[in-house]
This record gives sequence, C-alpha cells and structure tokens, in this order.
Amino acid sequence: MTAKTITSELTIMAPAERVWSVLTEPLWTRQYMFDCEALSDWKPGSRLEWKSVKDGVVYVKGHVVRIERHRLLEYTVFDPFGGFAEIPENHLTVTITLEQKNGQTNVSIVQGDFSVVANGEKRYQDSLGGWDFILAKIKSLAEAGA
Repeated sequence: MTAKTITSELTIMAPAERVWSVLTEPLWTRQYMFDCEALSDWKPGSRLEWKSVKDGVVYVKGHVVRIERHRLLEYTVFDPFGGFAEIPENHLTVTITLEQKNGQTNVSIVQGDFSVVANGEKRYQDSLGGWDFILAKIKSLAEAGA
C-alpha cells in the first residue's frame, strides 16, 4: 500500500532561527494554529499539546519524535475528539524541515501516513489545504519580525 501524505512547502524571507521561534513558541503558535498554544519542552519523547487560549481545551495531543534545533521538527498528532482509540497506531506524524540559504528559509511539511490510521480517508480530506493556510500565516509572522 502506498503511503498517503499531505505535503506543503514554501520559502520564507527570514532566517531559520526566526522561523523556528514561530513554529515552537506559544506566543506565535496561537497566532497561526487557531488560537492554540503549542505546549512542550521540545525534547524527543516529550508530550506536545495544542491548547486553546480561549477555552483551555487541548484540541490536539502528540509527542515529539525528533528535533534538530532550527533544522528539523518531527512530532505526532492525535485528535482526542475524533472518535477513535487513542493508541499510537492512530497518531499521524508531522515532519517539518527547515533549510536556510542566503538569509531565507525553505520550509517543507509532510503529514501522514493517512492510509494506516483509523478513519484515514476522512482525516486526510479534513486536513487537505490546512498546511498551506498555516504555512502562509507562519510566513507572514516570521517575515514581519525578520
């Protein structure tokens, strides 16, 4: 079976260090992730929660898988309201790669594999276009502060 993933990529006119801050600091994450702060100590194996600043609800749970500061961030995501078992087999992996060149940063995001998780096709359809929207917001935030 072929893996089913969502991929999004764009170039941000800001250094990788700035983009990294926007990706990982709650002050910034709530501005692009639907009013949710990313809460984690950003160490492999640590929990990651996307918690709403409006109602305090954790809308997405996961764990940090791999991290290379300013270069790579990989974590799992799970929707606790999705109606399926919260087991590792139902978590999706998000891999964000940053490549800095000449003061700008190419950001590549891959999320999946939707073909192996419960309700994968619906989750795939619900997620299509999401990363394009989020990356545009990240670009705007990172470039405004560059």
